Amino acid sequence: MAEGGIGRLLVASLHQAIADLLPTRLEFYEAWLNPTGLRDGRIGLAPLAAVLSFLRQEGEAYRLVTARAGEYAAEWTVGDMAAYRRALLRAAPRAVRVHLVLRVARAMVRNTYGGSRAIVRWRQGRGAVDIRGSLFCEVRDRVPQPLCEFYAAAIRRLMSLFDVEVEVDTERCRATGAGQCLMVVRPNGVTG
Repeated sequence: MAEGGIGRLLVASLHQAIADLLPTRLEFYEAWLNPTGLRDGRIGLAPLAAVLSFLRQEGEAYRLVTARAGEYAAEWTVGDMAAYRRALLRAAPRAVRVHLVLRVARAMVRNTYGGSRAIVRWRQGRGAVDIRGSLFCEVRDRVPQPLCEFYAAAIRRLMSLFDVEVEVDTERCRATGAGQCLMVVRPNGVTG
């Protein structure tokens, strides 16, 4: 992916989630997420911004589609990992595994869009994930609900793929007027 470019992971996961949850609207969304552009990696910022804008107008479907897309992104990220790396992660003690899987999450965020970053900080057994440059939260006007569900769902799914249950809550979202997109990750039954 070119610096600042849209990753195939993001576009493919959104396309698949729309196909699953809004099949009657897929043809409409394929005007921007067309299969040829997806295959060739030629979907740019403007088409993706249009898709996200139209999805937000779909009401609750926005949250469901972006959550499903985040789950797909997590599954495909793990599927693309070398088998030995997956095995090493699964073999790590649970407290260490949580930290290692959040490293995978950081790389996944970067692979969705070259302008995005995830910064993770730990305090008192909780992770704070600061998402910078999220395309999901680029809105003209403030919205009442956070738009970070793609990343929250991706983190939950990544953790579950490595047998760690977590709660992920969006504490702040730029789309709602906050200065940052911040998620709190609380591992269940993990100390340290």
